[in-house]
Amino acid sequence: MNISLVNVGMAVDPAVLDPGATAWMLAASALVLLMTPGLAFFYGGLVRMKSVLNIMMMSFGAMGVVAVVWALWGYGLAFGPDTMAGLVGDPFANPGLSGLTSTIGGKAPGLPDMVFIGFQATFAIITVALISGAVAERVRFGPWLLFAALWVTLVYAPIAHWVWGGGLFGPTGIVGSKISALDFAGGTVVHMNAGIAGLMLAVVLGKRLGFMKDPNIRPHNLPFVMLGAGLLWFGWFGFNAGSELAADAIAGLAWTNTLLATSAALLGWLLIERLRDGHATSLGAASGAVAGLVAVTPACGFVDPIGAILIGVVAGAVCALAVGLKFKIGLDDSLDVVAVHFVGGLWGTLSLGFFAVPSVKTEGGLFYGGGLTQFWPQVLTALIVTVWSALMTTLIGFAIHKMMGMRVSEANERSGIDVTEHAETAYELLMVGGTFHPGEHHGKTVPAEGETGKPEGARGETSAEVTAAGQSGRQSDRQAENSRVRT
Repeated sequence: MNISLVNVGMAVDPAVLDPGATAWMLAASALVLLMTPGLAFFYGGLVRMKSVLNIMMMSFGAMGVVAVVWALWGYGLAFGPDTMAGLVGDPFANPGLSGLTSTIGGKAPGLPDMVFIGFQATFAIITVALISGAVAERVRFGPWLLFAALWVTLVYAPIAHWVWGGGLFGPTGIVGSKISALDFAGGTVVHMNAGIAGLMLAVVLGKRLGFMKDPNIRPHNLPFVMLGAGLLWFGWFGFNAGSELAADAIAGLAWTNTLLATSAALLGWLLIERLRDGHATSLGAASGAVAGLVAVTPACGFVDPIGAILIGVVAGAVCALAVGLKFKIGLDDSLDVVAVHFVGGLWGTLSLGFFAVPSVKTEGGLFYGGGLTQFWPQVLTALIVTVWSALMTTLIGFAIHKMMGMRVSEANERSGIDVTEHAETAYELLMVGGTFHPGEHHGKTVPAEGETGKPEGARGETSAEVTAAGQSGRQSDRQAENSRVRT
């Protein structure tokens, strides 16, 4: 029996629960939250053995701080009613999320407001966590938590309000009333924002000891990196497809474009490695995948599959080339946050000026009949976000560093930030001088190599450092050279 379905244009009450959309968005929110532990593994594998717990704790610390700030005032700043001419939302409109626990349809038809709030909280969390990669192996944990609270309040929330909350870039905003920029899932709000913030914080704190001199500053666990990249890729389907806030065809397009762009970027990065270094590496595959995920984020709901593939392959190549620039300019962006997230996010944002498909939101990009009409709004939006994030991050980082000392001491940096900040080591593979007791380091400075302070017969390194040194000695010089692009 053939059944014909006719669209009769029935009105749908946005305040009536949509079970399908709600179920999808709950799942998407969980996927995005998983990305932050995935990022912890990705970053954890990229640092030295004596720093892996600290960099992972910076991601988990962001989960703790940002979620609470988001509930108390962050959500209001980002998505509350306009205040200060659209600069921020009103944090006092629903303090502590009061009045929102049972409302439906405030931000998307049929979707409980608490689901939207939770989904957006996961975006804020991972944006802060991304910054940590630029300053890995040299940040004290307490000041980092303070930085997270201030940054999500003064940088992330205002930019989210401009782009998604109806602020400066909204239809009635100072900028948005004149131009209409596109950002489907966070190329500006998340990736460019975090990338430029990482750059400025790295400048404020300075280089790691031995940067570009110590050959042992290199990834210690590539399987961790691959695992983290896989978790990020998995969670990113919730990140991009979930940003449609509905279970519909656009969500499906965003999901497929996320797959295609990421796959193409992986190949693009490996091609550059093969031509430049003679080898395609696991590190390159993981990094290329992340670069593609970043680049397609602002575009995934606005381009067709061919456009997504082109965006991805360019992102993989460009970000691979950008990684090498930090060595030329002497910037210690430890885990290439700038090269992958800022450069990738910038390319993805600008790419809409070329590949956007004509729709109710845009006349289309250059290659789809729209000329450069969409390109210039993308440029202006990227510029405004970059300037605000750079300025505010520098002020926040400088203030905390001067008042509290955001960077660890040289002695503690040499000894290992895991032990000095958390009284733990990631790997107890070799016991040196007896059993490790976490309490012995509480409130104390661990002696640097060559200094006294350990039991007689014990060397000046932690057990993790001894293992790292042995592992380094067994690795080939060629592997060291291939890994040089990521520190």
